Amino acid sequence: MTTNTKVRTRFAPSPTGFIHLGNIRSALYPWAFARSQGGDFILRIEDTDVERSTQAAVDVILEGMQWLQLDIDEGPFFQMQRMDRYRAVLAQLVASGHVYPCYMSVEELDALRERQTAAKEKPRYDGTWRPEPGKVLPPVPEGVQPVLRFKTPQDGVVAWDDKCKGRIEFQNSELDDLVIARPDGTPTYNFCVCVDDIDMRITHVIRGDDHVNNTPRQIHIFEALGAAVPVFAHLPTVLNEQGEKMSKRNGAKAVTQYAAEGYLPDAMVNYLARLGWSHGDDEIFSRAQFLQWFGLDHLGRSAGQFDEAKLRWVNAQHLRALDDAQLATLVRPFVLQTGVGAGQLDHDDRLPRICALFKDRCDTLVDLAGWARLFYVDAIERNDEDAAKHLTQAPAALLEAFAAAIAAVQWDRESIAAAIKQVLKEQGAKMPQLAMPVRVLTLGTAHTPSVDAVLELLGREKILARLKSL
Repeated sequence: MTTNTKVRTRFAPSPTGFIHLGNIRSALYPWAFARSQGGDFILRIEDTDVERSTQAAVDVILEGMQWLQLDIDEGPFFQMQRMDRYRAVLAQLVASGHVYPCYMSVEELDALRERQTAAKEKPRYDGTWRPEPGKVLPPVPEGVQPVLRFKTPQDGVVAWDDKCKGRIEFQNSELDDLVIARPDGTPTYNFCVCVDDIDMRITHVIRGDDHVNNTPRQIHIFEALGAAVPVFAHLPTVLNEQGEKMSKRNGAKAVTQYAAEGYLPDAMVNYLARLGWSHGDDEIFSRAQFLQWFGLDHLGRSAGQFDEAKLRWVNAQHLRALDDAQLATLVRPFVLQTGVGAGQLDHDDRLPRICALFKDRCDTLVDLAGWARLFYVDAIERNDEDAAKHLTQAPAALLEAFAAAIAAVQWDRESIAAAIKQVLKEQGAKMPQLAMPVRVLTLGTAHTPSVDAVLELLGREKILARLKSL
């Protein structure tokens, strides 16, 4: 690619299962590179595995990318809608002599591989039907539909400078002739990918390193079609917490599940970015900083390992940095999911202040919604351990005096704090003797922010009702 070529990257998932964090990182980096370079980001759905591809999987891809705000410039394109184009290019390669029909049956190929394995040779197609000058081909069997094979160069090397792994070389002699069309004429994966990347003018292919072995095949096809070979960057695998490749089979969750669990998209982008790329020692950064810093020169070469505790920590940092009004908007749907009515929130201005008070104690929007719920419902659940510790010996006279003071006080934080001090002085009690039972009675737990701040937000009516439940 020339230096003045506009950067064009792509994400090309197969909709054969839900998209998880390991998959979506392969969307994040090409998206970030395109954005950082003023280029275009294309979404292509590789749905040629008709039996396993589902619309539900496509929907999760689109929803996950929308949640993470990985906006696309073109697409989504679907390979199954491009079959006429693939067949036209196949015909072009047949006419140019780069592709030939092979009539070797599956049974013959299996027998060949068995013989090669027994002879301790690499199992591979032996070129029986490959046309060469002076070579006599076997007679064409009747009634057999051939596959189409690509004539792989037999000498020299195929190599590229990978932006993640460095120089990679394959001996052409190690590669057999690739099947690029099945007997029914449908093209195979490696061929379709090349046609798509050429037609979509892809300049940089940033994908998982499970594709490294496909790359020499694809380079040959690019060259046979007279197309520029894109820059490749093959990303190391994302491992789960057990050190296995992340997959649905190994317990990976759909990306959309993290949205439902109250994670912030910017926090997820931050966390995923650090699973294979770094900018010095920076752990927490904004989306804008990521796009300013991102490049292919600082991609990691070793596998990244998912750590949910680290993800929660990153999410907590982003949550705490949010403006309270913005945070209230984000947490509102989660509060509604706890059973609080929309009308209660619509006619109430407390939610931003509740967020301000509790966000330092929360890792996710779900955590924060759990706290917010307590300010709107009538009945609450108490922590059994806290109740046993702080309510069984609670001094009734002290709580009655506190209830009387709360019933009469002017309703602001300063006045509530002054009333608490006055009650403690009159009753000869210390703060924990009053504060701990009040916390458990009003919010169900002994672990809350400052009592006067909590009470001011909770409201006189709810406090008095909950104090009577001792």
